[in-house]
Amino acid sequence: MAWAELIQSARAALGTRRWCSSLGLPRFYSKPATYLVKVGIPEFLSGIGRGAETHIAKIETEIGDLHKLLVTRTLRLKKLGIPCKHRKLILKYGQKYRLGLWKPRADAIKA
Repeated sequence: MAWAELIQSARAALGTRRWCSSLGLPRFYSKPATYLVKVGIPEFLSGIGRGAETHIAKIETEIGDLHKLLVTRTLRLKKLGIPCKHRKLILKYGQKYRLGLWKPRADAIKA
């Protein structure tokens, strides 16, 4: 009870203006992330990173476009010679991209 009175008196001393958080600290927001508008296979694999971008040429020649890559199964990627670690990344981020939970960021591309 004493704490509640202490907090109320402190708020009254600071003024009646309420800030966003319950602790009395203002919130700071960073700039929103910029995303790519047009996403193809190179942008998608570069957005994933972690070495998956080394297979851009191979996937573009064999699969063709991003839509086909998003429905490609792991056995086809294995037949293309893509290592297990990169296959898992491609499939994981492909599912997230289809559900709208992830997009490649514009600053992720360094090519």
